[in-house]
Amino acid sequence: MEFLGFVDWIFVIIYLLVIAGISIWSIRKSKESASDYFLANRNLGWFVIGASILASNVGSEHIVGLAGSAAKSGTVLGHYELHSYIVLILGWVFVPFYMRSMVYTMPEFLERRFNPQSRRLLSIIQLLSYVITKASVTIFAGALVFNQFLGVDFWTGAIILVVVTGVYTIFGGLHAVMYTEAIQAIVLLIGSLVLMIFGLREVGGWDAMIAALPKEKLNMFPPMNDPEYPWLGILIASPIVGLWYWCTDQHIVQRCLAARNEQQARRGTIFAAYLKLMPFFIFLIPGLIAYVLHSQGKLQLDDTNAAFPAMVKHIMPVGLRGLLAGGLLAALMSSLASVYNACSTLYTMDIYQKQHPEASEKQLVKVGRIATGVVVILGMLWIPLMGRISSGLYDYLQSVQSYLAPPIAAVFLLGVFFKRLNAKGAYTAMVVGFIIGLAKLTLQMFQTELTPGGLLHSFATINFLYFCIYLFLFSIAVMVVVSLLTPKPDEAHIRGLTFATTVAEDKAASRASWNKWDVILSLIVVVIIVGIFVYFSPLGIAK
Repeated sequence: MEFLGFVDWIFVIIYLLVIAGISIWSIRKSKESASDYFLANRNLGWFVIGASILASNVGSEHIVGLAGSAAKSGTVLGHYELHSYIVLILGWVFVPFYMRSMVYTMPEFLERRFNPQSRRLLSIIQLLSYVITKASVTIFAGALVFNQFLGVDFWTGAIILVVVTGVYTIFGGLHAVMYTEAIQAIVLLIGSLVLMIFGLREVGGWDAMIAALPKEKLNMFPPMNDPEYPWLGILIASPIVGLWYWCTDQHIVQRCLAARNEQQARRGTIFAAYLKLMPFFIFLIPGLIAYVLHSQGKLQLDDTNAAFPAMVKHIMPVGLRGLLAGGLLAALMSSLASVYNACSTLYTMDIYQKQHPEASEKQLVKVGRIATGVVVILGMLWIPLMGRISSGLYDYLQSVQSYLAPPIAAVFLLGVFFKRLNAKGAYTAMVVGFIIGLAKLTLQMFQTELTPGGLLHSFATINFLYFCIYLFLFSIAVMVVVSLLTPKPDEAHIRGLTFATTVAEDKAASRASWNKWDVILSLIVVVIIVGIFVYFSPLGIAK
């Protein structure tokens, strides 16, 4: 069956023309300065920030991976999609410190709080994480979508995705990325919502879908003896990864750094928190629908990773498939574009500029563009190794992040709340934690070659959720012990960078940037999340 009809292609072409127009406008608007290229001249409002945060987060790995994981494992990985409360933590807890520091990057913030060595190490870790998670996963998922929908060869699809997205990202900078992401987020959400509605109609409605699913697939809190997702492990490990991803990762926080002030940045995160509630339904639920249709013999599903594309191909009528095709292109390009820009910012501002302080503004922009291409090429080279870690795309993403996130999350969290934490403690924990996490990742890749029952095999096969918790607690212990055994940080050096050292004027300015409606809207998000947790638990429909 041909996937796209004439009307569908009209949707796709119109979408691409809109994106091209916005990109050209952004490129013409660009002033070729570092502030403009990397942070859109720090002049964006809450709507663009919130939409861009969601579009940066929701990429092809969600469309392909989350729906596939739902078809395979049920709702349990929905924990990672209900991180709206952590997006609120970014806005309420971390944004005031980030905005006052006027930094370009998260590693630069660590230098302000600790020392240059911490900045360099975090830059290296984040660039590595982009190669083996964001770039590789996004390219893989995008190429899979091209292959499923258009019959394009996998690697040909990967190259098309990389080149098309790279053109407007490299030349337009963050202006092009964020304004196109705002449009892409809308297209993606509407298209996926339409698919969910058509899917529910196909299975007879929400109640019919629930009745047709095994109870274990509806339970977000599997028993403690579950080999993959024990409820205690995912309940604790998920927020640790979320804290790293939403509050310290460059490609998310960079959107807030581009805000015109603290109020717009915070309201952008509140808006993003509401938007972040939607992926649970518009990506995960279609995966459950795909499982039901497959079990009823109405949908062929040889690979769970293809659940979302298969739904689009067999359920959506001609004329609306183009809407979904536009949404898929939006997800592919927006997530990869955010990776492009974050990588170029990290390398240029945290590594190149430190080595070449005399570099001009235009030279920094040029280097950022080159760095983008290098990271993407490395991401493509990593793709063949992904299957050694996990066969499920979303499972792979969460497991790898669980090995890299804990030390960084611990350093930022204690860096803001524990003023006694010094540079030696933070740097030691980051180095040791990074080595341990990398060792776990490497050994897991080659676990089939290790002797079963041996020490290395046992280490390689530790459940990734429990490993995340262990590494987080270990990192906290290391940094606290080392800090207490070494001289305390200079009070003047950390002034304004921790809660205990924030001056009264800054506290007053921060307080003036929010009102009761900001608080009420934030609390509503938390209530909704608690309600979803209860509904998909042994207390609700999974009993």
